[in-house]
Amino acid sequence: MAAPLLELDRLAIAYPNATARSVDRVSLTLRAGEILGLVGESGCGKSTLGRAAIRLLPEGSQTEGAIRFQGESVLDFDNDRLREFRGEAVALVFQDPMTRLDPLMTIGDHCLETLRAHRSDLDRTAAKAKALETLDTVKIPRERWAQYPHEFSGGMRQRVAIALALLLDPKLIVADEPTTSLDVTVSAEILDELSRLCRDRDLGLLLISHDLATIGQYSDRVAVMHDGNLVECDASEKVLQTPQHPYTQSLLEAALHVHAIGESAASEPGDADERRDIVIRAIDLEQHYTLEASPLEKLVRRLRGDRRDTTIRAVDGLNFEIYRGEILGLVGESGCGKSTLSRTLLQLIAPTGGRVEFLGRDITGLDRATLRQQRRQMQMVFQDPHACLNPMMTIGQAIADPLLVHGLAATADAAKETVLKMLDRVGLDRDFYDRYPDQLSGGQQQRVAIARALITRPQFAICDEPVSMLDANVQSQVLDLMRELKEEFDLTYLFITHDLWVARYFCDRIAVMNGGKIVEIDATDRVFRDPQHPYTRKLLGAAPLLASGR
Repeated sequence: MAAPLLELDRLAIAYPNATARSVDRVSLTLRAGEILGLVGESGCGKSTLGRAAIRLLPEGSQTEGAIRFQGESVLDFDNDRLREFRGEAVALVFQDPMTRLDPLMTIGDHCLETLRAHRSDLDRTAAKAKALETLDTVKIPRERWAQYPHEFSGGMRQRVAIALALLLDPKLIVADEPTTSLDVTVSAEILDELSRLCRDRDLGLLLISHDLATIGQYSDRVAVMHDGNLVECDASEKVLQTPQHPYTQSLLEAALHVHAIGESAASEPGDADERRDIVIRAIDLEQHYTLEASPLEKLVRRLRGDRRDTTIRAVDGLNFEIYRGEILGLVGESGCGKSTLSRTLLQLIAPTGGRVEFLGRDITGLDRATLRQQRRQMQMVFQDPHACLNPMMTIGQAIADPLLVHGLAATADAAKETVLKMLDRVGLDRDFYDRYPDQLSGGQQQRVAIARALITRPQFAICDEPVSMLDANVQSQVLDLMRELKEEFDLTYLFITHDLWVARYFCDRIAVMNGGKIVEIDATDRVFRDPQHPYTRKLLGAAPLLASGR
């Protein structure tokens, strides 16, 4: 049998100034052409293990044991060998591409820089041809070559990150939650492509994910981590069908709680005609953007007679209502306009056409001061709480801030008491008040984000992928918490997600969005049982479903 492509031998890792090891004597092997799935809760050491494989740990980290790539000791590489190793031999796809992309560089420049750094034999023409071919692989249109990261949706930025990893044809890819931000169809396309590359090019893929269904569908073997330890590793089917370790069993039970067919916990919304109290109404709502071309590009297009429409119709003439007390799920592929719609509803960006009514009042023409008052009743829970929490503010300060902004607390002491009660309500200890965001796990940060959104007692909350980055155990806990808070605070939710099974579990109605339009909207059960639009059927067909044989 051939030697492993990657071998971790009793690997132990401790971060600088840490009191405990993040990874504790883990041994793993990965062979060429194999996909190894690595799962576990946030903070268990999954990402640490992936970064250690290519020596990307913070300076001062303590490492024991061995890391070998094709028999060579990675820990003994000098700087030149390490630079060659990264990118050409091993590539890393990060979870949050926005923090890894230079906001001052176009997508094309990112690709060219990567190729020039490692492939000096390529001229600009050849490098661009290679880059465009790779972008095609991850479904990024060529006309977006000259755009910047902030002009891409979260899912589109993740595609860029994957393209950059594939550019140099590496032998091993470490993919850290590579499809967390992607819808099921694009996720399936990218994972299918990564799987094909593994087979055709004999690559190894270390797939780090909290999504057990995805891991089960694409991995040959599954390794389960808990508190820095490897608690179980075996063939994918065996781990997911007959898990041996109690922690693996708890992960599977939590995931099946959401995936269980016919056991949706969402309430039956009834017919729309029976609902009289409308919280949000969109009327012919539009949000259009025009792609700006350089003067030279405009001249070339004009000379070629190129009359292509450069308008992006992110939100294109939408008409819908959200009723009091319901949870409307919004699903669709990355870049279809979901997040743009949410920001337009909240008037964070002004619509280019149509209007939004909140409790019967047109809010699209409100002045800044009035709109600020209105936003007390309209809040948002973002996808990545860490990016939305000020690292210089304590948790208590972050949650109290909306109270002070809206004048809802007379004194600092009154604000603190309100915050402490909210910490109780979202299941966090009161001593979290004086902690900072980087001292919390992902699930705890998300609870803080929920607390901050609800501290003003709003009537309407938009939840933009609020559980997409959480493992199965924490995801189930947060969803149950959000449902409890909805009943307690009489909330109405717009719940944006790319996870169809989460949408089925949590939402009363489902709106399916594609190309800036809502192509189908109906009660959750009817959408899943009898989808009417071809795109809805495509989404449902691509969603990986977790099933247990126990």
